[in-house]
Amino acid sequence: MTRGGAGNMLGVGGTRRKLGRDALRGGDRGGRNGGGPDPLAEKRELLRRLQERRREQRRQEEKATDEETS
Repeated sequence: MTRGGAGNMLGVGGTRRKLGRDALRGGDRGGRNGGGPDPLAEKRELLRRLQERRREQRRQEEKATDEETS
């Protein structure tokens, strides 16, 4: 038996989308070949920013303790 009673299966598998050449080759996501941003690069950037913040906090804490002792 077929769905819809009409005997055609159009629309059962979802809609088709016309893809451009870039999309077919994995591009069209952030402008890089092969897809979106590199997860390792994102992780490295996040770690770098976190380390910078922590260094800055330590400097401020050291500065505050130096001022209290003087």
